[in-house]
Amino acid sequence: MKPVGALFFDLDDTLLDGSRRQESIVRTCEMIAANQPGLDAARVIEANAQIWPGYLQEVDEKWTLGALDTASVSLEAWRLTLGACGCGDESLARRASQIHLGLAVEARRLFDDVLELFAAAKRARVPLALITNGPSDIQRGKLRVHGLEHWFDVVVISGEVGIAKPNASVFDLAVNKLLVERENVWHVGDSLTTDVAGAKAAGLTAVWINRSGRVRRQDDPEPDFEIRSLSHLTSFLPVQL
Repeated sequence: MKPVGALFFDLDDTLLDGSRRQESIVRTCEMIAANQPGLDAARVIEANAQIWPGYLQEVDEKWTLGALDTASVSLEAWRLTLGACGCGDESLARRASQIHLGLAVEARRLFDDVLELFAAAKRARVPLALITNGPSDIQRGKLRVHGLEHWFDVVVISGEVGIAKPNASVFDLAVNKLLVERENVWHVGDSLTTDVAGAKAAGLTAVWINRSGRVRRQDDPEPDFEIRSLSHLTSFLPVQL
């Protein structure tokens, strides 16, 4: 087994619990409908569920690589949602966007096992890096809100570098900055298609954190390790005498 020389982490659904995303959308719809005569909250929720997947597919690459900022994407999504409900009020779309962006921040939680592992890694003098897909504004905001910035020796955000996982080059950026041997780098993430496939393409040890116990399909990328909690990694850290 290759020793752990550095730990790389994904952000969303690896370190940050995003399971309450839908709650923030529902609350936004309820809040804007409550003060708008003729606007039904259930219809707004339904419209958003219909609009968002297609719109996200349309803008996802540009958003992830930094060509679009989060505020613009959010505003357009709410314009389309309200438009589908027969409401073309620009000020209401702006209010909906502002409310949702705020609620989305509140909805995210740091998983309970994160800081304990980070502290153990620092004691073991193992450098930490973050490799995350997403726009700079929202990803940097998550790091600030949850006090994570100071833990990482390197932060690589796709919206800042113009490269996204699973492209091996995005992992290379962190490897080169840390001056570590890639065979001793373990990358931890929840996505088989971006984290596991990308890490293996870059020659790193791919650790799949499968918190919910999903069943991997036969044609899915195969991780080197599968864990249910970050605490499982503590025993692999080097012992400091």
